[in-house]
Amino acid sequence: MKLKPLLMAFAAAAACLPVLAQSQLTVVNFGGANGAAQKKAYFEPFEKSGAGKIQQVEYNGEQAKIKAMVEAKKVTWDVVEVESPDVSRGCDEGLFEKMDWSKIGNKADFQPAAVHECGVGTFIWSTVMAYNADQLKTAPVTWADFWNTQKIPGKRGMRKGARYNLEFALMADGVKTAEVYKVLATKEGADRAFKKMTELKPSIQFWEAGAQPPQFLVAGDVVMTTAYNGRIDAAQREGKNLQVAWTGGIYDLDYWVMPKGGSNKDLALKFISMASGPDAQAEYARNISYGPTNNKALAKLDAKVLGLLPTSPANSKDALQFNISFWADQGEALEKRFAAWSAQ
Repeated sequence: MKLKPLLMAFAAAAACLPVLAQSQLTVVNFGGANGAAQKKAYFEPFEKSGAGKIQQVEYNGEQAKIKAMVEAKKVTWDVVEVESPDVSRGCDEGLFEKMDWSKIGNKADFQPAAVHECGVGTFIWSTVMAYNADQLKTAPVTWADFWNTQKIPGKRGMRKGARYNLEFALMADGVKTAEVYKVLATKEGADRAFKKMTELKPSIQFWEAGAQPPQFLVAGDVVMTTAYNGRIDAAQREGKNLQVAWTGGIYDLDYWVMPKGGSNKDLALKFISMASGPDAQAEYARNISYGPTNNKALAKLDAKVLGLLPTSPANSKDALQFNISFWADQGEALEKRFAAWSAQ
């Protein structure tokens, strides 16, 4: 007679298992200062709301890992932060779920570039020129200054890759910001960019991870460097006198995506919706100087915070938006050419 209640108890427990399995969300990002800001602005409030627990995983943008999961139908990542070229490429390859914007928010509230078929833009960041104000008394202003080793002697830090560097090279050679991609799209323009890079090559110290540029500056290894503005912001918060020259910075967006075939789609959408709200995005911007994609977040920020964002009027007046379609079309060839050039 006791068997029936026991079976019922087992059945009730079994019914709860899927709910328990889905109460944990795996969110993948690039770590560092960005990961810490996301934890405070997004992860902790999400967990406190009772929506579910978050397991944070760090990666370095390896799209191949996502592809392998999707193709094997063993998707263990629920929400992934990806860079702009990867959101379009992954969408075209069928690696990501289509985004249900009815569960995210009003598209009109967001920056136009943040609205994607397969992703939601989560912040706007910029690759900029940075320097150590304790060591460099003459502040650089333009990319021509960055290239001028007679005026400002010393090593320059640059990301090891064609992306961003070729744009900066053309700006240093006198091309106006608005004309950069028009020029770079031609054979003559690409040759011009590589010629300008060759001028600076003896003075370049390459970096491959976002944490390296501020380290190079603090150590005195370089006098100037290209850097992600959030990494410089993090160093400033630690008391380092590193400064940014915003002229000719290249801004871009990172996106939330959901790998195709994940089992926690509803919870993933709930997380993305919360992380895309104005309150959460404003809190994120207070913890790292990356611009919100939800325009309503800007009204919640004070003048000091706004002044440090890539999207502030003063900082963005001569900025260049990273051209996803250009790099999708020509990136592979230019990166191969850069690899051969850097090895010479």
